[in-house]
Amino acid sequence: MSQAGAALQTYNNELVTCIEELCAKREEIQQQISDEEKRRSTLQRDIQVLSNQLAELNESLSAKIAVREEYDKLISDTQEAYAKILKSSQALLGLVKTEGSKLSQKNFPKNDVKDS
Repeated sequence: MSQAGAALQTYNNELVTCIEELCAKREEIQQQISDEEKRRSTLQRDIQVLSNQLAELNESLSAKIAVREEYDKLISDTQEAYAKILKSSQALLGLVKTEGSKLSQKNFPKNDVKDS
C-alpha cells in the first residue's frame, strides 16, 4: 500500500502543480482582460470627445456655408443689378448722342440783328 500511497502523493503533487499553473495562466489572462477593458474605456471616452468635436465642427461649417451662400446670392444680385445699370447707362449715352447730334444738325434761321 505504500507504493499506492507514494503514487497518490505524486499524482496529488502534480495535480496541485497543474492547478497552480492554471491559476497563474488565468491571472495572466485576467490582467490582459483588465488592461484591454481600460484601453477600451479610454477609447470610448476619446470617441465621445471626438464625436462632440465633430458635431460642433459640423454645426460651425453649416453656419458658415449658409453665410457663404448668402454672400454668393448678394454678389450675384449685385452683379446683375450692376450689369443692368451699365446697360441702361450705355442706352442713355446712345440716346444723348443721337439726340444731341439731331439738335446739332438742325438749321436755325439766323436772327439778323442790325447794329445801330
